[in-house]
Amino acid sequence: MRLYLLHFGTMQPGGIPVCGYLIQADDGTNVLVDTGWPRSYVTDPMHPPGLTLEIAEEDTAAARLGSIGLTPGDIDLLICSHLDDDHSGNHDLFTGAELIVQRKHLELARSGHPRFARNRDAWDHPDLRYRMIEGDKEILPGVEVIETSGHVPGHQSVLIRLAETGPVILAIDAVMDQSMADPDEREIWLTDWAETPEDEAQIRASTRKLAQVASQERAALTIYGHDARQWPTLRHAPAFYS
Repeated sequence: MRLYLLHFGTMQPGGIPVCGYLIQADDGTNVLVDTGWPRSYVTDPMHPPGLTLEIAEEDTAAARLGSIGLTPGDIDLLICSHLDDDHSGNHDLFTGAELIVQRKHLELARSGHPRFARNRDAWDHPDLRYRMIEGDKEILPGVEVIETSGHVPGHQSVLIRLAETGPVILAIDAVMDQSMADPDEREIWLTDWAETPEDEAQIRASTRKLAQVASQERAALTIYGHDARQWPTLRHAPAFYS
C-alpha cells in the first residue's frame, strides 16, 4: 500500500497548507481523501476571513492526481473528512467514485446549514454516490475511518496501516496543528464548531481519541491537517510512504 500527500494550496499569513491524500491499496484500489479548494479559485479565489489563499493550477485536485499518473476517473473511493470548502471543493469531479461520509455530517450539510452552502454545487452534485456510515469503520484492509466530531459534527480522520512505514494517522481538522495535540491544553480555533461548552468538550474528546489510537497502534506518524511547520518536512507526491 502507498500513501501520497497532495498539496492543494497555501493560506497566508503563516504558510498554512491545504492538504489531500491518495491511498493506493495493494489490489489497485485508489482511495482519495478530500479534494481541496474549488478549482475556480485558481483565477477567482474566495479568501477565508483574515487569510489570503494561494492556489495555482498545479494545486488543483486533478493536477495533483495527474502528477502520479491518475485522473479523477481512476478514483474508486473518496473519503470525505467533512464538507468545508477547502476539503470538498472538487467532489463533483468524482462521479465514478463512491463517496464515504459520516451520516450525521451529510445530513447536517444537506439541512441547509450556511457553513456548507457556498460549495454545495460541488459536494451535492446529483451524480455523486454517497455511502453514509456511522462511527469508526474499516473501509479496506489497512484503511480505517475514525469518527472525530468536534471541528464539525461528523468529522472523520483516517488510519492507514503501511507495511514499511507503520501506522499513519491523518488527523485532518480534528487536530489541525501539532500544537493542538494535547486534548486538555489545546487551543480552540475560530473554525472549530464550539458554540456551546458541550461542543468544546467534543473537540477535546476527539483530540484525546486520536492520541489513544496513536498510542494503541504505535503510530509511526500523525499528519496534522494544516500544520505549516510539519508539512514541509513530509514527503509530497510523487514521492510516497509505503
